[in-house]
Amino acid sequence: MTLNYRRKRLWALSLAVAAGVFVAGCEDALEPGSERSLRPISNETLALMDKIGTTPSAPVLIRTYKQEAEFEIWKMNSDGQYALLKTYPMCRWSGQLGPKTRQGDMQVPEGFYAIAPGQMNPNSHYYLSFNVGYPNAYDRALGRTGGDIMVHGVCSSAGCFSMTDAQIGEIYAIAREAFNGGQRAIQMQSYPFHMTAENLAKHRLDPNMAFWKELKNGADHFEVTKTEPSVLVCGKHYVFGAEAEDEVDASKPCPTLQRDDQVEAGVAAKEEADEAAVAALIAKGVKPVRIVYQDGGQNPAFAGRDLDASDPDALAGGPIEIPLDASGKPILAVVKVAAADAQPARAPAPAAATTMIPAAATTTAPAAAPPSPFAFVGGVADSGQTMVKKWFGIGADSPTIRVFEPEQPIPSDVPLPPKRNAALAAPGPQASADVRLAALHAAAKPKPAPDAGAAPSAQ
Repeated sequence: MTLNYRRKRLWALSLAVAAGVFVAGCEDALEPGSERSLRPISNETLALMDKIGTTPSAPVLIRTYKQEAEFEIWKMNSDGQYALLKTYPMCRWSGQLGPKTRQGDMQVPEGFYAIAPGQMNPNSHYYLSFNVGYPNAYDRALGRTGGDIMVHGVCSSAGCFSMTDAQIGEIYAIAREAFNGGQRAIQMQSYPFHMTAENLAKHRLDPNMAFWKELKNGADHFEVTKTEPSVLVCGKHYVFGAEAEDEVDASKPCPTLQRDDQVEAGVAAKEEADEAAVAALIAKGVKPVRIVYQDGGQNPAFAGRDLDASDPDALAGGPIEIPLDASGKPILAVVKVAAADAQPARAPAPAAATTMIPAAATTTAPAAAPPSPFAFVGGVADSGQTMVKKWFGIGADSPTIRVFEPEQPIPSDVPLPPKRNAALAAPGPQASADVRLAALHAAAKPKPAPDAGAAPSAQ
């Protein structure tokens, strides 16, 4: 094979890979010859392993939380239980709270996934990466589509768990050594948030809650035993801490299952205590809320740092926390803010104005005073009023407030490249904004409650 021929083949391959980036969520191109995957674990992390009684070759377990933007690495210690080794602040995740359901929705998946050695990519376009294994048996049973969901570097997310290059370098090394030590698959538990009583109380009316309670049962099994919970999928539901006597089909009813009675008693006690704590918080006045993101989030540790290579403007205003009434509808004060936003536009305020004021003080300002665009109600500020308007379907020509309409799938044939910056974005800026707003609107609508024989539709 001549040198010129090899160069032509490599050029053709590069063009094919570049084209593929525009049609897949986080589809990963290759950078041949990378030695990043061979770098050793840092001395600092080795010292942490020694402190918790583990070794580099011991098994690994991963837990992630979208709302808090945290990525945890757990290691098995000499007692056979997992101990928290390190919590990494997540540099970027995209979409909304809730699971991934279709190709192109830019959602970071939620659920229990398995990472095998073959899913590690040492020659990643995103510094280093590994595939989390979406869709799993649960996702496939519900007809969910999409794939190529990665944990990777570069701080660019279109449905992936995005870390800094230094972070993914160390996480990759930790996983590599566990595989070298004999671990066959790493369990990755992906949650919308830490399953605390406060979070459960605040999100209690979210349409995803039935699905999140299934995930919490898996989390409780881990918390009670500090061992990796077994995961089955049958009847379109997750089943944790059980072994099946017969073959398991994700779409069919569960066969006879065997459980550890002592473990199940501990899980039931924890669940009862958590429910009591949630009830106590509600009695103290903790209100239900709905959190809406323009396009995902980022750990506060990265605030003010220009790292996001995908959609930095979506992080500028932060998420909007919308208080709900007992029926799950936005409280009147929030609706008033949204309705006020639909009125004829006022003169723009200076960009430097950043002070939030209570909703009670958002009456019409005297003509001599500069207009203040920051009406604050339950976390809703001017930077997010457009989001509120879109979420409620409020416009200048449509004063009717529509809350919680039946969901219709948005088109999934819009290319959504993983790095939506000026160098890669195929659609124009307006098209990208429309796609993000469509995804936001779809994510903000509730879903019908699941019946007893089917898993909840959590998107």
